[in-house]
Amino acid sequence: MLKKPFTLLFLIVGFVVASCGGDEKPEEQLVAKGNKMYGGELKFMSTEKIDNLFPIYTGDVYSSRIISQIFEPLLSIDPESGTVNPGIAKDWKLSSDARVYTFNIRKGVKFHEDACFKNKTREVTAEDVKFSLDLACTDVKNNEVSYLIVDLIEGAKEHFDKSTGKIRNGGVKGIKVINKHTLQITLTEPYVGFEKIMTHHGLGVTPKEAYKKYGKNIGKHPVGTGPFSLESMSSSKISLKRNPKYWRKDEFGNRLPFLSKVTMTYVKNKRSELKAFRESKVDLVLELPVEETENILGTLEEAQRGLNVKHKVDAKKSLNMMYVAMQNQSEEFSDERVRHAFNLAIDRVTIVDKDLEGEGWPAINGFVADMEGYPSDKVRGHSCNPELAKSLMKQAGYANGNGFPTLDFYVNGIEGSAAHKSCVAIANQLKENLNVNLNVILCSLDERRAAVASGKAKIWRAGWIADYPDPSNFLAQFYGNNMKKQSTMVNDFNYSNEAFDAVYERALVETDSEKRMDLFVQCDQMVIQTAPVIPVMTDDHIIIINARVRDFSATQMETLDLTSVYIKEIRTKK
Repeated sequence: MLKKPFTLLFLIVGFVVASCGGDEKPEEQLVAKGNKMYGGELKFMSTEKIDNLFPIYTGDVYSSRIISQIFEPLLSIDPESGTVNPGIAKDWKLSSDARVYTFNIRKGVKFHEDACFKNKTREVTAEDVKFSLDLACTDVKNNEVSYLIVDLIEGAKEHFDKSTGKIRNGGVKGIKVINKHTLQITLTEPYVGFEKIMTHHGLGVTPKEAYKKYGKNIGKHPVGTGPFSLESMSSSKISLKRNPKYWRKDEFGNRLPFLSKVTMTYVKNKRSELKAFRESKVDLVLELPVEETENILGTLEEAQRGLNVKHKVDAKKSLNMMYVAMQNQSEEFSDERVRHAFNLAIDRVTIVDKDLEGEGWPAINGFVADMEGYPSDKVRGHSCNPELAKSLMKQAGYANGNGFPTLDFYVNGIEGSAAHKSCVAIANQLKENLNVNLNVILCSLDERRAAVASGKAKIWRAGWIADYPDPSNFLAQFYGNNMKKQSTMVNDFNYSNEAFDAVYERALVETDSEKRMDLFVQCDQMVIQTAPVIPVMTDDHIIIINARVRDFSATQMETLDLTSVYIKEIRTKK
């Protein structure tokens, strides 16, 4: 049986004196209202190295957890309800024809103090938002987010196609500055999901001065408006410090954030990370393996002796999809029958229940993760059928696997992780059912990307986590036009299907919610029918939190929002 999400609480309530305090005093002099506290350092670890902190240059969840602390987009989103809320824009309105958005930029929002401002700061204006969005629509090296908006905003595709590494004179036609605090965006067609796209961390607002000053090194000199700014960045860690001029306040009138510092270090394996947690060297463990839960909780005797760290374990069903990508235009996988055979040879239920000990949920429907409002149960996914798989391989000229080459199977993950275990299981099942040999190669995310970009990788493990809760965010992976964008993560398996593209484009402009979802279901079913990838499983986002860390919880998009998190040490009984 699959293990269900769970939440265990072991919190001891402390005590704090609350009174009024100045907004920009040193943290040690600030006193918070509402029984909260300023100061303290929150520490966590990452298994993947992060070497670039410029929004449009990154798209993976590891980088976004840091970037989202530094930068803010026009709008924000509640990761649980999917509700779009104000951000840099305090409010907005949509024209009667649903094509023109007018955003009112919040006054008083300031960029971090930086050398690009002569170690001072300045207020964000509509010009900054236009610059940031124009840049996202420009064909510059390492732009990972252009696919989000170039087909939606008037003139954006033309701008992208004609730009040569820099913003063209005047920028994108459909992005206009009306005045210092008003920006207007005109869409090519009405698109009901546009507001959610404007919450994407990759569209964070950045100043032109920083981009001009730091150039190719902008990724190591991020300048945003977020609750934290970069303090230091090295091969061993990234440190963020509190932004004392941050614009947001909580319900008690406390200027946010509460934390003085956020530090992320790197770790090679999960066991070392769990050890660091038990020794109180880190405050969070992200992606906690189910089989390690009892180990980290400690024994009853340890709890009675006060030896284990007081903590909370929290979990949410994640909006993600772990899948295996196949290079669709390679000699090995250009034949749809081979791709179907690989899908049919895999028993997803066994992988989750046996190999992963119930950690996760088998992908029995389509590629889109189960989310509010999307009828995923209407999509019929692949089921394990070894005999049909063998028949398809024979039709493709690979009877009993004869003639099919041994391939390296690139897996970004660490030894013993869920990613590693699931991919070993996949390789074993393909060997057993199709007599196909895959060599599992453990690598970093950057190493996998390089192998895919060079054409060396023919098959690899990948994952997609929703940037915003909408089916389009998953299905954009298969849109043929996205192969022409410079993103190394979207449609990197080179899938091209005119029928899919036509239905997907209809879904993008459909304003009726029910009809829109039905079109996305059709797209999802086409993905199953043409088998460009192997959807394997979704999982739960399980985290463990030191009890001294307050107001932090897991989210279905696996994001980190540290804006309102505070630290209050546990008081022990004498």
